[in-house]
Amino acid sequence: MTDTPAATPGGTSFAELDALSTEELRERAFALARERRDVKFYWSVLRHLPNADEATVLDGAPNSIGPTIDEANALWRELTGHGYEESAPLLRAAFIDYLMKH
Repeated sequence: MTDTPAATPGGTSFAELDALSTEELRERAFALARERRDVKFYWSVLRHLPNADEATVLDGAPNSIGPTIDEANALWRELTGHGYEESAPLLRAAFIDYLMKH
């Protein structure tokens, strides 16, 4: 028995998500996080990037003044250039997990 539901609230299964490219998963997860105004998700993902030292000081607390979703997106583009390198498996797992839970 697993802790992960068989499908997302939108009806997408793990297998369907896993078949998507990392970039498609990122787009879907970021769109959902933007819709939910979930800054904390952005910062948690950014911390997994190899060049994200400056992101580690940001907590993404919902009531904090500072980082916004737009800033998180800009930082993502700056740090990755959409190249995931060795972080791809961890990022894929984070994107799938977020999509499955929300």
